[in-house]
Amino acid sequence: MPGTLSATPRRLTQRDLRPVSEPPLPAPRPMVAARPITSPRVVRPDLMREALAALNQHSRRIPQRDRIAIADMSAPSSEARLHIVNLVSGRSQSFLVAHGSGSDPAHTGFLKRFSNEPNSNASSEGAFVTDDYYVGKHGRSQRLIGLDPTNDNAMARAIVVHSAWYANRDMLRTHGMLGRSQGCFAVGETDLSQVFEQLGPGRMIFSTKV
Repeated sequence: MPGTLSATPRRLTQRDLRPVSEPPLPAPRPMVAARPITSPRVVRPDLMREALAALNQHSRRIPQRDRIAIADMSAPSSEARLHIVNLVSGRSQSFLVAHGSGSDPAHTGFLKRFSNEPNSNASSEGAFVTDDYYVGKHGRSQRLIGLDPTNDNAMARAIVVHSAWYANRDMLRTHGMLGRSQGCFAVGETDLSQVFEQLGPGRMIFSTKV
């Protein structure tokens, strides 16, 4: 018809019949584990039960019961085995801690035995209550009172919390384990302030090998 345009439909070619390529899907993002609130090493239930039983047994001598420290001496010294647990929030933080040379004479990195004997240079087992701070031969330190027959010589033996170079993390890179104390809870030099801040006087340290 005049005034109209007509067009002959174009025949489809093989090229037209090829599937249209879709844009590539983005590569999946790698899964990243959430950063834990608590210590990467969780306190084992049987050890926690023993610690809470000790806290209950000695409650009259432990005025501060919101936080406790648990030294898991079943673990080697290369692991962060001093766990400070907030019993209100459930959060915890873990630190390296050395054991006594008398508890590991061959220096294997594993505690072999406990002792309460003077001059044994060994770690003692049981519940301690943290006492006052002082400055001694190891710098800032905190006295401990042993609450059990297995550690009631702690004051006489000067078993305390202090820092030491041989409990620093770089010992693991060079030796694969920490050095040994004379029975004290020796922590890394950069960790001492945090440990003291969280422990404070009047709280329990429970040390055992389950």
